[in-house]
Amino acid sequence: MSQVTADSPTQARLLDAAVASFAARGFHGTTTRDIAAAAGLSPAAVYVHHRSKEDLLHLISSRGHERTLRLVRDTVAAVDGPVDRLAAFARTFAAHHARHHTTARIVNYELAALSEPHRAEVAAVRRTIEAEVRALVEDGVRAGVFDVPDPRMTTLALLSLGIDVSRWYDDDGALTHEEVGEHYAALALRMVGA
Repeated sequence: MSQVTADSPTQARLLDAAVASFAARGFHGTTTRDIAAAAGLSPAAVYVHHRSKEDLLHLISSRGHERTLRLVRDTVAAVDGPVDRLAAFARTFAAHHARHHTTARIVNYELAALSEPHRAEVAAVRRTIEAEVRALVEDGVRAGVFDVPDPRMTTLALLSLGIDVSRWYDDDGALTHEEVGEHYAALALRMVGA
């Protein structure tokens, strides 16, 4: 499943088919005919719901980034203290990227295929996610519990570490989503010197 909310069952089939097709062939290697075939629909059905293949990618990417922003905010709001907040963020962020690794790969690694207006829209959400995580790091520095000379670079490293889970995670591998999350929480705390 794409983990992208759809407005109708047909749109859900198209989104799932687009995720599977983009994951298998990349955005540029996928045709609307590939997506329609994977959804069990005629090629014309794609255009009933979406203007283009790029429109599908935009929907997958924008909704995926919005979901990640909500996840970060909800996770941080549920925990007190900089150390526990950062650990909760890293645990949840990494586990999320493991659990939804196929969609996360597309959301994070096909950004260049978006049109400029769509890329700018997604980039704004990415900057908001970065600001939320940087605030966590800066809170820990101010509280004297993190030893970080450059909170911005540390934030980028933390985000990159979690995002990259989607590149290597395998559902048939040795680690569960939760185990990845726990390991990444411990790594994050070491990175900030907690």
